[in-house]
This record gives sequence, C-alpha cells and structure tokens, in this order.
Amino acid sequence: MTTSSVNGFFLILNIFLLSCLSPGETEFYVAPAGNDANSGTAKKPFQTIQKALEAIPSNEPGNYVIHLADGTYFLEKPLLMAADKFSNSESKLVLKAVEGASPVISGGNRIKGWQKLNDGIWEAKIQKERSPTELFIDERRCTRARFPNEGFLRVKKAGDDHRTNFFFEEGEFPVPTNISDVELVFFHDWSISRIGLKEIDFQKHQLTAVDSIGAKSLSFFNIDNWEEHPRYFLENDKAFLDMDFEWCYDSNTEKILLKLPVDQNPEELNVMFPVSEGLVLINGTKDQPVKNIAFEGIKFQYSAWKIPSQGYCGIQACHHDSRPESGPWEVVPAAIKAEWAEDVLFNNCTFQNLGGSGLWISTGCKNCGVNNSLFTDIGGNGIMVGEGQDRMVGGEPWWKETPGDVATGNSVKNCTVMQCGVRFFGAVGIWCGFTAEVNVKSNHIYDLPYTGISIGWMWSPVPTPCRANVVDGNHIHNIMNLLSDGGGIYMLGLQPGSKLVNNHIHDVRINAGRAESNGMFLDEGTTDVLVANNLIYNIAKSPLRFHRATTNLVKENYLFCSPGNPPIRYNRTNEEDIQKVNNLVLTEGDESYRQQLEELIERFAD
Repeated sequence: MTTSSVNGFFLILNIFLLSCLSPGETEFYVAPAGNDANSGTAKKPFQTIQKALEAIPSNEPGNYVIHLADGTYFLEKPLLMAADKFSNSESKLVLKAVEGASPVISGGNRIKGWQKLNDGIWEAKIQKERSPTELFIDERRCTRARFPNEGFLRVKKAGDDHRTNFFFEEGEFPVPTNISDVELVFFHDWSISRIGLKEIDFQKHQLTAVDSIGAKSLSFFNIDNWEEHPRYFLENDKAFLDMDFEWCYDSNTEKILLKLPVDQNPEELNVMFPVSEGLVLINGTKDQPVKNIAFEGIKFQYSAWKIPSQGYCGIQACHHDSRPESGPWEVVPAAIKAEWAEDVLFNNCTFQNLGGSGLWISTGCKNCGVNNSLFTDIGGNGIMVGEGQDRMVGGEPWWKETPGDVATGNSVKNCTVMQCGVRFFGAVGIWCGFTAEVNVKSNHIYDLPYTGISIGWMWSPVPTPCRANVVDGNHIHNIMNLLSDGGGIYMLGLQPGSKLVNNHIHDVRINAGRAESNGMFLDEGTTDVLVANNLIYNIAKSPLRFHRATTNLVKENYLFCSPGNPPIRYNRTNEEDIQKVNNLVLTEGDESYRQQLEELIERFAD
C-alpha cells in the first residue's frame, strides 16, 4: 500500500469514528392512532407522549425530537420532565408538531350519556370526585349558571364582623335548590373572593359564607372597606339556570345540568370539562436543573383547578389566602410549570381553555422563554415569570437568604395574551414577581378584567434580587374591565436598571372601586425606573400614577389626558422626586390633540 493510500485510509477511518462518536439526532413519532407497543418510527408511531419520553435515555448526550402528528393527546395527569432524566447540558429535546399538523395536549374529558329533561335542559352523571367547575362546548366556555345573568347585586349592609356575612334586599335573588353547591363571587377593589355558603337566612335577609370573605391577614379586605355597597353575584344552582349554554353541577345527585337551544343535542356536540390538574411539569432541582427543552407548534388545552374547600380569597394577581389555616400566600397553579429549568422554550404554541393560570416560568429558571404564542380563555394569569416572597430557606425568606435563586434572563416576546382572568378576575395578562433581567417585549395584551402587565413583588424600596427588568414595545388596551387600582402596566418595589419603554397603552376603563386605574400605575417602592417613549391615551383617569414611589425618570412620553385629569397623579409621592424631561402632554379639546394622537398611533403601529 502506498503512503498516499495509507493516509487516505486513516482519513476515512477518522471521519467514520467521529461520526460514530458525535451525538446525532434521534427521532420518535407519536400519533393518536399509534400504539405504545410500536417502535416509535414515522411508520409505526407511539400512541402517547409519555411513551416517547420514556424511550429517551436518562441524561445521555444527544439531540432528541418527538414529532406529534395531528390530533388530540388526552392526559389524566401532567407529563413530567424531571432532573433525573433531562439535566445533561449536552442534550436537547424538542417536542414539535409534524409539518402542517396541529397537535393538542388536552387534560379534558368528553361528557356522554346525556338525558333530556324539559325546557331545553339536559343532565349527565359525573361522579363527585370529578365534579367540574368549568364546561366547554366546541372550545367555547359555557357560563356557569349565575344570578344575575348580567351585572351584579349590591350588598345592603355588612354583618357585625365585616368579614363572614352581609345583608341583602328582600327578594333580591331566587332561593337556591342546593345551598351547599352555591358559590359567592365577591368583588374587592383589585381582587375577588370565590367562596361557598354556610347559610342563607331569608327571614333576616342575611347571607353567611363558610369562612372569611377576603384575605384574613389583611384588614383592608373587610367587606365594606372599599365600597359601602360592594358588588357580588351567586353561581352554580339550578334556580339560576335560565339561559342557553348555562350549566351547573348538583353534588347531591352527582349530575351536571346543561341548558341548550331546543334544536341541539349534547350527544352531537363536543362537551368537555377539564380533569387533569396540570398538563406539563418541568421539575429540576437547584443542583440539577432541567435543561434544553423546546415545545413548538403545540396547543395546550383543558387543565383543571378547584378552589380550596374554604374558598379562594384573592390578594393580588392570583395569590390568595392559604385555607383553612393561615399561612404563606398560595398561588393559582399554572397548566404548564417550569421550576429550576434552563433554556426551556415555547415557540408558536397555544394555551387555551385553562382552569388555573397558563404558563409559569418559576423558581430558579434561567434563559427560558415563550415566543409567538397565543394565550386565551384562561382562568387565572396568562403568563407568570419568577415567584413571590413567601418561600423560606433556613427560616428566612428566600430572597434574603439565597437571592441567587431568582429567575433570571427569561423572556416573553411577540405573544398575544387575551381573555385571561375569566374565573379569577384579579388576574393579569403577564405577571412577573421577583425576577432579574426579564424581557417582556412586543406582546399584544387586551380584553382583561384587571391589569395587563404586573412586574415586581415588594411594597417598599427594600433591596431584593429584582433588577434590570425591561417592558418594551407592548400594545396593551381594553383592560381594567371589571376591577380597579391597576393599569396597563403595574409596577412596584426596587428594581435597579429597569425600564418601561416604547409601550402603546390605551382604553383603560374607569375604575369600578374606590381607587383609580391608569395607563401605568407605579406603586409602592418603585425606584430608579426609566419610563420613556410610551404612548398613553383614552384613559379614564391619569395616564401615569405614582404611589409611595421615590426617584424615577419620566422622559419623552406622549400623555393624552381626559379633562380634569393631570398627566401624572402623585399619591403620597414627592412630585420633585419624579424627574420629567421632554414629555408631550395634551388634554382632550386642545387644538392639536386629535392630529398628534393619530400621527403617533400610526407611528407606534409600525
């Protein structure tokens, strides 16, 4: 063999060996009509996503792709991706739709076996342990039977303890057929309570809840603190079932009742209710975070969350009292939650018809994100990033003891977030608690009962791990539709280096409670924040409001005011602490108001 032949042989051998040693891409295919006894190939796909996950070796280097064919993948419990399998930094997992497909990961269950009663009402048996709190027909949320059908009732007078009971007007609502199933939905300024009833005394015209209405730990949640005659309505009883597509559940008979138009049969409709409490759990640990997982082109649909037996009493942004015992605040859970995860991404996904919140990028997450995705018809918050203040480490709040745990470098970009807070009206479109270097950019957020974006979680300028958070170029409108004391963007706490820039905010409705609502509400402790180049108009009150804030820079904003409302409201804030530079301020009725507004709207739309 010649020298050149020998060299050529070893070159080919080296290429072969390198190709064998380099981690390749391993593909698995899943289809609803597949079989878990199959090999998981394109021609012989698995039937369940869980089987495909099990086929991936634990923490071995390599790139893995799970292709999902068109159709629905039903879950009884969430898919789990844990650190013992998905923490190798040299591995990557992608779950993606087959080209042209629209796969759905569903926690729902179809209701069958309907029996017709009278007046267009149908019934079906559902065991008590699965009793639904939500119902959907062809992806449309049905109304849980309520009184009144529209608008609200008003408390006549609070009871003596101002917490557990109140008086109502005689004949104000129908007598319920099963009081133990009725839910009181009670409005506070910026949150609500959903709580069961202990008693209705129709002689005294007095209603008593099973526990305190409103958070126990905060005295200002007294029934009549904000409004003398606060709003409420009642939900889930046959006596309230009087409109098409309303429904209720009777725990005594274990039957669901549904009212339909006379020409419709529920057996011919896709009537669904959520059964799985969550859809995906990504559970890493501090020492071993889950890494490098991506979801592409997947719809996440139908996830259940039932309120605690002693009621849901919201405090803010879906944080609520722990019940029955008082303790740290709890949070309405998300259908998809990542904890101690790095480089986990959701691209071109849909989050829809969910009972709790949508997606939560939680404790210890780094460089995770959601892009170009839709969030709609969600019970709680749409997207959550970071965590609150209650977790303890070594007997101290985590943000004092281990501030490095803070969620860092995560992002929400180019998403549409709408119709969140459909069960828990104090929810927000995008909630960011204790976070660092979060980037909330170019999202479209609208049709919400409360605030669009909330960022920060400390009601004082006490130093926390929060820093360098950016809210940039978001379009936020038609919000604050039910509650008050919020805004397009709500911010609080010390967050050095943070920016609210280039946002387009409009159509913030007049507040329904005591406190006003604004384009941006910079609440307690907001310090050293840049507010620049934002367009704010059609605001019932002031475009900007500061409350117990300290030094901040407001620069080159476009603030369009309604008559009688200043561009900036200062509540317990020294006006001289807010530096104002080159802001354009116009009041409706000014000569150039309409022309300049139209020009700016066109510019911000580009």
